[in-house]
Amino acid sequence: MGIGVGQVDSPQGAAMSAGDFGLRGPRGWAFRSVDIEAEPGALVAIEGPSGSGRTCLLLALTGRMRPTEGRAEVAGLQLPRRMAAVRRISALGPVSGVSDLDPALTVAEHLRERALLQRRFDGSVRALFRPRAERTAAAAERVERALAAAGLDLATLPKRERTAVRDLERLEELRLSVALALIGGPRLLAVDDVGLKLSDTERAAAWDLLRSIADSGTTVVAVCGEAPEGAVVVRTRPTGTGSDDNEDEADVGGETGKSPAESTGRSPAGSPAEETGKDPGHAVGSETETGTGMGPARSTEQGTAKSTAVDTDEEGASNAIAETGRA
Repeated sequence: MGIGVGQVDSPQGAAMSAGDFGLRGPRGWAFRSVDIEAEPGALVAIEGPSGSGRTCLLLALTGRMRPTEGRAEVAGLQLPRRMAAVRRISALGPVSGVSDLDPALTVAEHLRERALLQRRFDGSVRALFRPRAERTAAAAERVERALAAAGLDLATLPKRERTAVRDLERLEELRLSVALALIGGPRLLAVDDVGLKLSDTERAAAWDLLRSIADSGTTVVAVCGEAPEGAVVVRTRPTGTGSDDNEDEADVGGETGKSPAESTGRSPAGSPAEETGKDPGHAVGSETETGTGMGPARSTEQGTAKSTAVDTDEEGASNAIAETGRA
């Protein structure tokens, strides 16, 4: 299946197309021979066993790992040539080791930080001169919309918005990660390991959430062990066990041959200062929109600083993080 020609993108969702897509790292292939065709607003499920390159494929499709074989397009943007542009229109929800939430921070602190980053990168020079009250109201409205879309009602939490992430149920944590990603209004939302630590009922609720986001127009790509009914299914498989074919996701780098966390510019501890230059709205990657789906200070989207395609917004992102008082 080749790259789609003449695909039309909706104002919100991003069409996706790939042919013979693959990524090879220091220990061999993470994934290869992947074909995808998905319309804007589709729910795409990356299905496969653990260790089959699912997370690497997710990060490659959002411009956070550099593929080494084949071609792909997201919203008409070619990979790997337009990785920075893809990062700007995409956002990461929960991706272990990349966009983890800080367990010590409260829900309000995560939301406030993301809103600050998003406002910093709203792009329009005119927006910078809007009255403070107007900017604050716009940020609050953006947060409320994201929370509603993610189905997270702060009033139901143990301490409302002052609830620490460590005190959230697993499904609530997922909803918070998704809400943070949606603050920037991304055209593509990426979520890793949807069923992790969820009961069957919670897993069904998680898929209902992602399906509702896709139905609203945003394209959703999610990693899972078993795809839900009605999703566009992309299957990965182990690539072998030889020195040339042993797939080890931890050793497959994005643009530099490093691990996913390193390729997104995050230290093992998830230092806020390393979240850099995204367009806050979508993924705080080296050139990604920041509000795309990461934990406030540890979000990988905000942390692609070490990527070889680091954008000039990197310094601005660091300053925005400093404004939150967490630098």
